[in-house]
Order: sequence, then C-alpha cells, then structure tokens
Amino acid sequence: MTKRTKAVLLDIDGTLIDSNDQHAQAWVDVGREFGIDVDYDHVRRLIGMGGDKVMPEVMGIEEDEPRGEKIKERRGEIFRERYLPKLKPFPGARELLERLRDDGYTLAVATSASKDDMDGLLKQAGIRDLIDEKTSSSDAEESKPDPDIVQAALEEADARPDEALMLGDTPYDVEASGRAGVRCVALRCGGWGDAELGGAVAVYDDPSDLLARYADSPFAAG
Repeated sequence: MTKRTKAVLLDIDGTLIDSNDQHAQAWVDVGREFGIDVDYDHVRRLIGMGGDKVMPEVMGIEEDEPRGEKIKERRGEIFRERYLPKLKPFPGARELLERLRDDGYTLAVATSASKDDMDGLLKQAGIRDLIDEKTSSSDAEESKPDPDIVQAALEEADARPDEALMLGDTPYDVEASGRAGVRCVALRCGGWGDAELGGAVAVYDDPSDLLARYADSPFAAG
C-alpha cells in the first residue's frame, strides 16, 4: 500500500541531540560578556524559538541592531566552541532515522538554528549522512513558532502539508507545524511535558521510545 505520508520534517536540538540546556547556557554566557544578566530558567523555556525571538525577550535587544548582530555572532561562537563538541545524540536517534529512511521517507531538517549550528549539530549527532534536505534559520523570514521554516522544509522535500509529519520536542515545534498544516509527533526529551506538547498527534519519551513503539506510531500508519 502506498504511504500517504512521504516526508518527515526533523527538528534537531532537543529532538535528536541533547543540546537544549547548552543552548540556554550559551545565552547566559554571552549575556555575561556583554554585561547583560540573562536568567537561565527564563531563556531555557524559550529554547526552540529562533534567536531573533529569544534575544529581545531576554536581553531587550533586536537581533538586527548593531549590538544584536555582535551578540548573535558571539553566542554562536560560544555554543560551537564550548558546548557542541561535548554533545551526544539521544539514544536511538540514528537508528530511528535509518528506520524512517528504510520506510521510504524523505528526511528534511526544519530547524531555527543557524546554518553553522545546524551543520555542527548534524555532524556531532552522527546523522548528517542520513538527511536528504536541510533548512535553517537563513531559509525562513520568521523563525519558530512561526510556520516559515516548516513551509521551507516542505518545499525542499517536495511535499504537501498533508504528506508530511514533523518530529520535534518543543511547544514551538508543535505550533509551527500546526500553523503550516503539518501533524507533529513530539518527544519529551527536550524538557517539555505532555500538557505543553498537547497539540501533537503523539508523544514519546525520546527517539528510542518512538523506535520501540514504531509499529503503532503515526509513522507506521503513513
């Protein structure tokens, strides 16, 4: 039987690799360098949004301001230098993507991360070779929870909204995919609970849990 769903749109941070805490810490670190007190708990709850939305929320500075551009560049450097080399993929991440590939799905990244961060994350997670299409913050006018990046990933995957599923870990993934007309499967490993992921069509602990219950998941149903 031909599958109706032909593409899986993938978030990376907090979904396939354990990086949300480190992204939050990078915001705290860069704030300290620029003399701005960034509350870790506050910024941690915003991870999953694009930096263009996080920066004004926690620093009161727009990303396209001269100072904002410097902060953006430095935050990326801090994350890639201090934290990225130590990150680990969640259990079952590669095996899950291999299963999806074996089932004929096109895999397309839909992340609000910068292109430099995205490339580094895919490499660190050991999954770069499994991804068919990649879209980052540079491919979207607005970052999550706006739907732009999901729509860009759909275009790259040559799929209609009803032909795709999103795999994410934050309320912002659920909202962005929903606004793009794409069903979202959510994972708890990014730090959010079921109530916050309530718009998802299914919720699992992490990639290994999804893989263990794959036969009854939306991916198997196609």
